[in-house]
Amino acid sequence: MVCLGNICRSPLAEAILQDKIKKHNLDWEVDSAGTNGYHVGEGPHKLSQKVARLHGIEISHQRARHFVANDFEKFDKIYAMAADVVVEMQRIAKNKFDPDKVELLMNELHPGKNKDVPDPWSGPESGYHIVYTMIDEACDAIIKKEA
Repeated sequence: MVCLGNICRSPLAEAILQDKIKKHNLDWEVDSAGTNGYHVGEGPHKLSQKVARLHGIEISHQRARHFVANDFEKFDKIYAMAADVVVEMQRIAKNKFDPDKVELLMNELHPGKNKDVPDPWSGPESGYHIVYTMIDEACDAIIKKEA
């Protein structure tokens, strides 16, 4: 799960999918990262933490990390939260970029529509609730398809 800073969207996506994986007894590894690296080592945004807790999910232990080219070697599937994130992934990974492993998360719910998960970072709490719902529904689609 990859977004820009790895403090708002991708930590939620990581935790939501992990929660669903656990409930379905699947043996999958999920991680998240950011393409800009500005928040490396920081915990998730306080509103992402709050919204996750309201849904019974704790994300305060997560720490932001920078997306790296070797993520293409480590992971079978890499979900980007938005199209601009994919562009940054290409820039970072250079010749290791594998388009067959990359998908916009919302394409799992709306195939081929290339919808972005909006970045709630500078907005009000309501944006975090919207983002949570979008990610939750997309993760349901992943579990349904893959489980």
